[in-house]
Amino acid sequence: MTLDLANFEVETRSAIRSFWNSRESAAIRQRKSGKQDTGARSAVTAGKNMDGFLEIAQALTKANGLNNAQICTRRRVLTLPGFFRPTKQWDMLVLHRRQLVAVLEFKSHVGSSFGNNFNNRCEEAIGSAHDFWTAYREGAFGVDVPRPFLGWVMLLEDNEKSVAPVINREPHFPVEQEFEGASYAQRYNLLCKRLMQEGLYRSAALVLSPRIAIKDGGYRSFGQLTSFKSFVTELAGYIATVAARGMS
Repeated sequence: MTLDLANFEVETRSAIRSFWNSRESAAIRQRKSGKQDTGARSAVTAGKNMDGFLEIAQALTKANGLNNAQICTRRRVLTLPGFFRPTKQWDMLVLHRRQLVAVLEFKSHVGSSFGNNFNNRCEEAIGSAHDFWTAYREGAFGVDVPRPFLGWVMLLEDNEKSVAPVINREPHFPVEQEFEGASYAQRYNLLCKRLMQEGLYRSAALVLSPRIAIKDGGYRSFGQLTSFKSFVTELAGYIATVAARGMS
């Protein structure tokens, strides 16, 4: 089976440039309006920062055999039922012939404040996946349907604070050795690995990019397993498999 990765290398750099441009433009608009949000929040509330990555996923879906799939990216059609909560709104859904094919989440973490924000991102990723698979087990997305592709991508600002060693507080018991002195970038990389190892996500990727990437779309990965290329390849392969089953 030959996969079409939809020129993802070029498109990823374009998505990175769009991400940083979107944040900068939103911050400038809010400063001019005199209604600037607290801290860096003004660059986040625009809500379009990760659109370039959604476009990559859409292109992969169409290029690998599901040309007629229903691809949902608008807020009003992104809600799925949960098990521990009534509903959850995702970033992108792919459906074909009324069957749920793929569910994707694209997150970013930018700025100098990492502690609580990192923990919140972890809890959200773990909790959302557990809720999703329990709902799937209980037939929320149909009976006797194949497991959908569940994917998670984190774009982390590549700066001196995100890659600096972090000291853990261990008043009662020691943390795992892998977390000793691990930077937030390393922690996110471990999170992605373990999300996949535990079967919570089919693929989870960490993309590191500095603010100067607004010029060239530069980014890097921590390793092959958690790279965006691996994510793209996994998604393309899953879509092609679904198409080969005769659903297209």
